[in-house]
Amino acid sequence: MTHKLTFSLAAALAAATLPAGAALAQTPAAATAQSEDARLTAFLDAEFAAYVKTQPQLATRLGIKEGGDKWNDNSDAGARAEVEWRKASVARMKAQFDRAKLSPEAQVNYDIWALEADRAEQGFANRIYRPPFYSRLYSAHSQLPDFLINTHTVADATDLANYIARLRAMPAVLDPATARTRASQAAGINPPRFQIETIIAGSRSLTSGAPYGDGPDSALWADVKAKTAALVAGNKLAQPEADKLLGEAREAILALAPAYQRVIAWAEQSLPTAPGGKVGALTLPGGEAYYAAELKLNTTTDLTAAEIHAIGRSEVARIEAEQDALARQAGLPDRHAFYAERAKLYPPRQFDDAARKEYLDTANAFVAHTRSLLAPWFGTLPAYGIEVVREPAFSEVAGGAAHASAPSPDGKRPARTYVHLVGTVPDPAAMYTLMCHEAVPGHNMQGDIQVRQQGGPKFRAVTGYVAFGEGWALYAEALCKEMNAFPDIAADFMRLDAELFRAARLVVDTGLHAMGWTEDEAVTYMNATGRQPIERSRSEVRRYITLPGQATGYKIGMLKIMELRARAQSTLGAKFDIKGFHDLLIASGSQPLSILERRVDEWIAVRAAL
Repeated sequence: MTHKLTFSLAAALAAATLPAGAALAQTPAAATAQSEDARLTAFLDAEFAAYVKTQPQLATRLGIKEGGDKWNDNSDAGARAEVEWRKASVARMKAQFDRAKLSPEAQVNYDIWALEADRAEQGFANRIYRPPFYSRLYSAHSQLPDFLINTHTVADATDLANYIARLRAMPAVLDPATARTRASQAAGINPPRFQIETIIAGSRSLTSGAPYGDGPDSALWADVKAKTAALVAGNKLAQPEADKLLGEAREAILALAPAYQRVIAWAEQSLPTAPGGKVGALTLPGGEAYYAAELKLNTTTDLTAAEIHAIGRSEVARIEAEQDALARQAGLPDRHAFYAERAKLYPPRQFDDAARKEYLDTANAFVAHTRSLLAPWFGTLPAYGIEVVREPAFSEVAGGAAHASAPSPDGKRPARTYVHLVGTVPDPAAMYTLMCHEAVPGHNMQGDIQVRQQGGPKFRAVTGYVAFGEGWALYAEALCKEMNAFPDIAADFMRLDAELFRAARLVVDTGLHAMGWTEDEAVTYMNATGRQPIERSRSEVRRYITLPGQATGYKIGMLKIMELRARAQSTLGAKFDIKGFHDLLIASGSQPLSILERRVDEWIAVRAAL
């Protein structure tokens, strides 16, 4: 089911006050807004099409073959050119359109296009703090192969040739990435020791095994062989041509070894002076201002680090009280007894092949079950495939955070949730909340709906905000309880456990970057209060260290969504429509919390007038 984004609130208000049989009549103002909306959409689509031509990886995500043999230009000059282009595009928009003549929905598109230019400029100003090898989640050494394996689909010989061309071009991306990271180091921004060690291990893993030597196929070699075999099996490629292309791919993969050796050499050179202990933003030159900017970008609010820290501690106390109440409902004295009972039922054990299969089978079955419960809660439903899969070996770590990817706009690449299946097997009751968050009705569902948007400007299908997307996913966890998706009290208790973890993130992220906490202090808090196993606590804290502020968007976004729902229910009473509210939130794409609040208030006004 698709959702038209050109719905005009002004037209809806007019229709709501017209006599029966006259609802199709348009006021002159509504007709003008509709015309201006269409003109703005055409303008933004043309601008976005021009932008996509400069971003070949984005084009691939959108299913566009043009530029499929190239990588994005991530040089300083390329980033500066993008900022200048965005600013010029906004200037063109403002010169050609009177915002007041647009419908409220089109004003959202206008505002977000302008906001994205401001955010790009802010990001560029802090570019020195984001060297390509710094981030735990987005390090260049693993991002490039991850993109080829999980995003670059191969549906025909052209796609395969483009894949090989990107393999050949990887050294030309890795070398400048190393140079950029060196420039950041010269400015006093050094990747932490743990991240340097991860880069070394990951780079060695990617260049081990066949075709580099003995052992199992390396990740890229296994992937290109599998994709080529699928083309042959589908009669889309003759075997002789397949053999030729595989030979070219093999040579391109072998040529990656020297480039990764240069990455390893830089990392080993950096290791002796890599920082440990206190590694937050406060240790960086200008780090306090940098962190404040990251909080603003990630929460889309003006909340300070101190305010977010206080919210986190307050939420921790509230959630622990709810856990105590639920434990008593289960016949136990408090949450501590409940956790102890679960630990006895499920003592620590390591993942093996049987445990991995059981986890994936159960997770996929639960996602299908939850999907079957959506109709009473949503008017717009997911249409494409959604699957839970194992994290690729080259990026899989014990305690690693699950993450989701949206489907391709045509649905040929399904939405996926990636889970780390090494280390200690988690409490099985925790899996249900994770799937609500990452899959349905969380990220995978929201991404499915977003990429299928019709009627509005195309850029909205790919624009994302942490506070909105992650806030929605946390709200989706609570919604699963309302939908009666959970099988028992243990699953609901672990929902609160997951929410407790996100509240603890507010405390830990701000503690690390604004209050001088060490890594070990943060790990201790996450383990004791956030209730995460020690390996997961360590993995999470290291993610926060290398991605300041990002983890705060989750809980701040959830709290805003819950606040807006409570406001709508209180104001509208019997006129409140849960399906309409949910469609309003996710059927028109990601948005800053300030714009979301404005849209909900407008929706409330429309419903109240009915």
